[in-house]
Amino acid sequence: MTPARKTPTIQDVARHASVSAATVSRVLSSPERVTETTRERVYAAVRETGYTINQAARSLRLKAARTILMAAPNIGNPFYSTIVDAVIREAAERGYSVLVASRIGDDPNRWLSDYLLSNRADGLLLFDGSLDTNRLHGLRDDGVALPLVAAYDEIPDAKVHSVTTATRLAAKRALKYLLELGHTRIGHVIGPSRNQSTNERFLGFTEAMQEAGLEVRDEWLFPGTYNMESGTAAAEHLLASGELPTAVFSGNDEMAIGLIHRLRLEGIDCPRDISVIGFDDIAVARFFDPPLTTMRQPREDIGRMATRSLIDIIEGVVPEDDPIHVVLTSDLVIRESTRPLR
Repeated sequence: MTPARKTPTIQDVARHASVSAATVSRVLSSPERVTETTRERVYAAVRETGYTINQAARSLRLKAARTILMAAPNIGNPFYSTIVDAVIREAAERGYSVLVASRIGDDPNRWLSDYLLSNRADGLLLFDGSLDTNRLHGLRDDGVALPLVAAYDEIPDAKVHSVTTATRLAAKRALKYLLELGHTRIGHVIGPSRNQSTNERFLGFTEAMQEAGLEVRDEWLFPGTYNMESGTAAAEHLLASGELPTAVFSGNDEMAIGLIHRLRLEGIDCPRDISVIGFDDIAVARFFDPPLTTMRQPREDIGRMATRSLIDIIEGVVPEDDPIHVVLTSDLVIRESTRPLR
């Protein structure tokens, strides 16, 4: 009996061409971004291995792998550590393993198809609300009809199961707390563009300011990237504005920590001179000096409930075509980085 021929994967092409899988993906999706020599090597490897998108897609459908794929924009962000742990533990209790994928590059629509078409998985946990819904339908047209649950960030207009947080309401709660402390001159360090949670936090900020009859000043807004370095850059931007706000709402804890650290180097103390509130309540927030006031997101609940929902869909316990939307709330954690205005 002749053994079945192994379906070639994108990794096979990468090995054959002596390049990375990411380079193969770039050649196939954006050839203009790759040198001609590399393109020819990859095209030759594709011909020699017999790799095609549809073959890889069919292999995903033919056999259950008892594996789920968790895809997130930046798995190195401390925010995801608790979520990843919860996903892995919940999946293990149901007899599934977890493949964790982090976005490569700036285009969320390219990296995801690469992972889906080259790895065996029974379902997808997607922590990326910036994915184009048309791309989701395109993946299905390519044969990747995997059960999908949108986790943390809801995917606008996509008819899929979701476990998310009321991010806009949480942002408004953070602002209302600063207002209760007497602050009216409030800045905002914004998260990365094309990020659904960034949009929701910014809307919560602006709505709370408008409802209080307060001006949103452009010079007190700074676009960040959810890391400490962008918090440092935000502090430098505020210092250059000539007039500091009395309080800042940061889109996440890392940026808040970077902001406070940089201001301290200029002799500006938190909370004596400026109050700062973060978002997420990552582990370091309570150990920082000063301990950070923040909005605590239910990260373990997000991970466990999203995983439970996905496996229920995979196993036919709940129908995939009748989406259930679970929305969780966040809690205000008051620590020492905020105080009443004097």
